[in-house]
Amino acid sequence: MQSYHTTRDGPLTEEELKGKLEETKEEMVEVLEWKKEEETKLKEDKFKTPQAKSASKRNLFKANKRVDSVSGMLEYWKNRINGMSHFRASIELNEYWAVLKEKAEKIKEEEKKLKQEEADKLAEEKMAKRLKKK
Repeated sequence: MQSYHTTRDGPLTEEELKGKLEETKEEMVEVLEWKKEEETKLKEDKFKTPQAKSASKRNLFKANKRVDSVSGMLEYWKNRINGMSHFRASIELNEYWAVLKEKAEKIKEEEKKLKQEEADKLAEEKMAKRLKKK
């Protein structure tokens, strides 16, 4: 019979927790540099092709998502250092992700509304032109 039980390590010490926090802070610095690079690429607006511009936009979106991810992990490690258990800190992290997901859904809904309004305006303009011709 195969056993999936493995020996567990003990809980993380204060030093290990602080080390994890420092690693995450260093990662945040790298991610923010990446985001800044992508923003400057978009501002320069000297793309050889439209595909390059959309690739830059996608990279900026990925950088923003990574910033959110790393900031969530920063909060997790801060909570752990402040004495929260892994279980409670994970719940806080999940709540953070839920808030970010709600914000993303609101932004998508607003963009969808704007596109629909633009499409409606175009349809009205076309209809007005047709009526003028007759």
